[in-house]
Amino acid sequence: MTDPLDKATSQAPATLGEGCLSRYDPDELDANDGTEFPGAVQLWEQLQREPPPPSR
Repeated sequence: MTDPLDKATSQAPATLGEGCLSRYDPDELDANDGTEFPGAVQLWEQLQREPPPPSR
């Protein structure tokens, strides 16, 4: 996908649930749906190592 506007006319992925519990079906998502995030594991590990912000 080179042009983000091409996405506006494409078919939306299948969803699970309904109403406020509606979400995209992860089994139906692919690279064309923007599911590629190669740094996800590293980001998650970094966030887990950081101390939580002080509470007020």
